[in-house]
Amino acid sequence: MLSIREIMTTDLFTLEASATLAGAEQLMKTHRVRHIPIIDVEKRLIGLITQRDILAADKTGIFVSDVMRRDLYTISQTADMRAAALMLQKHKIGSLPVLQGEKLVGIITDSDYVGLAINLLEQMEAIEPDDFDDYDAADATDEV
Repeated sequence: MLSIREIMTTDLFTLEASATLAGAEQLMKTHRVRHIPIIDVEKRLIGLITQRDILAADKTGIFVSDVMRRDLYTISQTADMRAAALMLQKHKIGSLPVLQGEKLVGIITDSDYVGLAINLLEQMEAIEPDDFDDYDAADATDEV
């Protein structure tokens, strides 16, 4: 089974709680991300801000600390992919910060799972018979 460590994003864009919401929005636009972990000076995770949080807030004079989520679901980098997928689905969240002890080491998002699904589908297509495209779902129904 794949572990989180194998597909998590480690090139993170993070902010400190004192950053402005406008700055967080610009960071998301520039790097095309929807989740930004908020860390303290020792790189410990203290919150998370999402694109949805930013869209819902008045950005004028507001700091990340004013709207960041503090009650977070996190996962260890040694956890398996299924556990992370179940957490995302069960809690209806789009990302899980990945921790090693108290330190933020990565993030895994629903987009990572889409990428994994595409890869697996491509692998399946590569090993399936050529005539799979001609398969008729009506032929698969059982008649009683």
